[in-house]
Amino acid sequence: MGDAQRQRPYVPARTLDTEFPLIDSDPHFKRVLRYARPEDYAVGAATAAAGPSLMLVWERFAPSYVGKGGFAPIMRLTGAIGLTAGFLQFYNRSIFRFYGFSENQREREMDMREMVDKVKRSEPLYGKSTLSPYMQGVASRNSRYAGVWLHIIPWFNFVNHEQHGVDTAKYYQQAERELEAEKDEGSMNPSYQ
Repeated sequence: MGDAQRQRPYVPARTLDTEFPLIDSDPHFKRVLRYARPEDYAVGAATAAAGPSLMLVWERFAPSYVGKGGFAPIMRLTGAIGLTAGFLQFYNRSIFRFYGFSENQREREMDMREMVDKVKRSEPLYGKSTLSPYMQGVASRNSRYAGVWLHIIPWFNFVNHEQHGVDTAKYYQQAERELEAEKDEGSMNPSYQ
């Protein structure tokens, strides 16, 4: 039996019972970064600076006496670990809003505006993909809710696909309402040339 004849089952995204509405169960990496709040950057920067700062404080109060060339490699390693931890903390705070784990009113408004604008321009909601639908599904299943385990295995979604765990009809309905309002507004105020 060929691939054209065999139908692969669609595995729907599991919906979690969260305090706030789900925006996306598998947001693209760039989208998570775009939707981040200024306080996410601040928390990420503070997390990144914490490790090297603690190393300097410890060296001040309890010197290691490693010599002139021994402390610099330790600080570089601590800095790299701090930057990684800071980025993961920043990313986690942003992606948790997509999942509805924390307050996400601003992100819901941004999501609605972005998606409605894409509907009006007749663009695919979640971008174009060069992968087959099957491979898009594999990518989705591998990275869906991956932000929950980001501290164990940093796993990000870099694939555009249509499996995001939300009903996209709301974007089309809102676009229709806005287009109707624009049409009605245009008919009430005809421009005279």
